Amino acid sequence: MHAAAPAPAKTPLPLNVHERALVTWAAIFPLVLAAQAVLSPLVHAWPAVLQVFAMTLVVVPVASYVVMPRLMALYARLTRR
Repeated sequence: MHAAAPAPAKTPLPLNVHERALVTWAAIFPLVLAAQAVLSPLVHAWPAVLQVFAMTLVVVPVASYVVMPRLMALYARLTRR
């Protein structure tokens, strides 16, 4: 007898552009707010472009590697995708 083939893994449906924008905003807004609160006292005398550079140097990796994967998983669970 042949063994039954395993059921294919359920591939989550991709988010539409509006859902992706909402999840991205939900990740970025609090991170930028926190980064601004923490970094502003340290970089307030720097030119604006360097202040933004320092903030994005912190926010983008944290959002990309920590926050977004968790938010995407939570969103998928909440919407049962």
